[in-house]
Amino acid sequence: MAPKREGGKLVAENRKARFNYDIEEKLEAGIALLGSEVKSLRTGKANIAESYAASEGGELYLINAHIAEYTQAGRANHEPTRRRKLLVHRREMGRLAGAIKKEGMTLVPLKLYFNARGIAKVELGLGKGKKLHDKRETEKKRDWDRQKGRLMREKG
Repeated sequence: MAPKREGGKLVAENRKARFNYDIEEKLEAGIALLGSEVKSLRTGKANIAESYAASEGGELYLINAHIAEYTQAGRANHEPTRRRKLLVHRREMGRLAGAIKKEGMTLVPLKLYFNARGIAKVELGLGKGKKLHDKRETEKKRDWDRQKGRLMREKG
């Protein structure tokens, strides 16, 4: 069972996103889903680790997100990795599309969850990809923070 969020249920989390990307801004977007996809999400069967968001034809799409097929759906089932339309305001979409094209940034899904009203939402992060040396530096910082925490617990 997925852990509870502030009034909602967390379905999937992209834990590698903060390691691979330097996230500068976060925003929430709705997702246009089919009925069998919602049922599958409620059981917690989703993976957004390899997915990203892209602007095509003036609209924003979530690409390569895997939502498992719902076994009881029969013929009315969905394709697991189909492109899903993201629901954002037009002004916000234009700003994001501009950042993606001009500044070479990427829209990465961070979390997929149901809000307090039971509506499926995705938290997107606008960020730049980290280079290998930046990733090493992040790893060193995490390791030092872990060691520092251990030392502080031992002494005090």
